[in-house]
Amino acid sequence: MLHARSDRLDALRGAAIVWMAAYHFCFDLNHFGWIRQDFYRDPVWTWQRTCIVSLFLFCAGGGQALAVAAGQRAGRFWRRWAQVAGCALLVTLSSRVMFPDSWISFGVLHGIAVMLVLLRLGLARLPDAALLALAAAAIALPRFVQHPWFDSRWTDWVGLVTHKPVTEDYVPLLPWIGLMLLGFVVTRRWPRLWQGPAPAPLAVLGRWSLSFYMVHQPVLIGALMAVQFVR
Repeated sequence: MLHARSDRLDALRGAAIVWMAAYHFCFDLNHFGWIRQDFYRDPVWTWQRTCIVSLFLFCAGGGQALAVAAGQRAGRFWRRWAQVAGCALLVTLSSRVMFPDSWISFGVLHGIAVMLVLLRLGLARLPDAALLALAAAAIALPRFVQHPWFDSRWTDWVGLVTHKPVTEDYVPLLPWIGLMLLGFVVTRRWPRLWQGPAPAPLAVLGRWSLSFYMVHQPVLIGALMAVQFVR
């Protein structure tokens, strides 16, 4: 019988967490002026962000495939979803304080919350071939379809924008749901990929990924501010 959690999948999520923390530490160093890097245009940093977000969404899709196969009850899903959505709201509110000109209206947690609902309430029932087709369409569509109507804070969450909004984090439905669907299909089709041992520290970190995500930036920023004050 499949279980709703996998040490290997948690470890992969944990590795993404470590990478994200290192990335954000460098971002914070740049924010405080200790290094000089262009995190918004330099491919060294933009591609790292793409890979990190892709790993998170792939793991989220894989986790949902395991949960569905294990018969996870709706109540448990919605409790977890409420945690993700609540944390997304906290990210928006805190970013309004720290980045008033580029606050986060639809970042990675907002995207995951919407994608999980779509996956759980309908997409998970589709066959693998249909999900792969949807994933390919989701990834490709923003390259060919854009419209100014999607450029507002109220509509840019769809992803068909003519230019990237000024925000510290932006993970719209398109193209990113494609990565979650890929994770779901791969896990549903080859669940044995996630069976077996995995590095315990990474697996533990992966199981607490949401808590770590919410805490790590305040800790990093607070530590850097303390060091800056002492200096």
